[in-house]
Amino acid sequence: MNVNDSITCKKIHENITNKQLAFEWETIDWNQAEQFVNRIQIRITKAVIAGKHNLVKRLQYLLTNSFYAKALSVKRVTTNKGKNTPGIDGITWNNTFEKMQAGYRLSNRNYKSKPLKRVYIEKYGKAEKRPLSIPTMYDRAMQALHLLSLDPIAETTAEKVSFGFRKYRSTHDAMSHIFNLMAKKNSAPWVLEGDIKGCFDNIQHKWLMDNIPMNKRILNKFLNAGYVFNKELFPTDSGTPQGGTISPTLANMTLDGIERSIAEKYWMNGKGKIDKKHKNHKKINFIRFADDFIVTATDKETLVEIQSIIESFLLQRGLMLSQEKTLITHISEGFDFLGWNFRKRKIKLIITPSKKSIKKIIAGISQTIKTNKTLEPYMLG
Repeated sequence: MNVNDSITCKKIHENITNKQLAFEWETIDWNQAEQFVNRIQIRITKAVIAGKHNLVKRLQYLLTNSFYAKALSVKRVTTNKGKNTPGIDGITWNNTFEKMQAGYRLSNRNYKSKPLKRVYIEKYGKAEKRPLSIPTMYDRAMQALHLLSLDPIAETTAEKVSFGFRKYRSTHDAMSHIFNLMAKKNSAPWVLEGDIKGCFDNIQHKWLMDNIPMNKRILNKFLNAGYVFNKELFPTDSGTPQGGTISPTLANMTLDGIERSIAEKYWMNGKGKIDKKHKNHKKINFIRFADDFIVTATDKETLVEIQSIIESFLLQRGLMLSQEKTLITHISEGFDFLGWNFRKRKIKLIITPSKKSIKKIIAGISQTIKTNKTLEPYMLG
């Protein structure tokens, strides 16, 4: 199979049996597929750094029309946790011949996404439920395919202090970064705890269409698919659906730039570059994980100013801060972030699991015991 040729227009003739399709899928060299995709992604990264936007578009087209990228996209959506959760069409790809067939059929040509299946899941400790929108398997694979071409751009332009929904980064990296910033004797004592209200649901579509560097027609289809709840179709006028493969990256790219907007006021030198080392007298630092963030400073008044800067930044994207969850706190009182509590006692920074996290673990253990009363105690472990 020639991987350099587009498989988009290949027809699946009736004489190609399911057995033949299954054999083709089982004999794909996945190492070679990943190497092929990685080579193009590296070229995209270099083109982004060099500012060659037309080359970026050509490489994205090459990648999204390659067979190996399509096969990897199908593999991703058929091996993750949601592989057995169907969309509105009730279809899942459980057999190898179905996966190969899907790989052949993925195409940008005449693509139209189907409405999302809306379900509501419980939020721990709250009466309100979180909306989750589930695309069909085909739409998930299409999102995964275009994510392969968008990822190298997102990673190249991302802020270094962004830790959520990124490869090789985790909550522990964010915790370590906070410790390095706040564990010193002379670290900034004031903290702005920020939470963006309904981030995924409220991002302005116009901003995404104007600023996300990917196929605009395909992006428009993803954003305006609509959703079905109780057999009724609703439009999606804003936001990027929670449950979509590409949604976390779109949200990250929307929020990238908060640190720079702060820098423009407090530590931008005359050459238009961030100069924290010599100009950051107020010890302002920004850390973000998805739509949660903190900002440190030497005084409360500075954080009030920074909060207004962030609000202006978010307003341009159709977003706003949650008034209930956005707080300015002194480190001696402590604050919760990503399931931990950070508090300074005299000169020592103490990091412990938050009370909410402990309650959640205890509730989970209690539920396990209640639902397995007939088991021997040693079997519960």
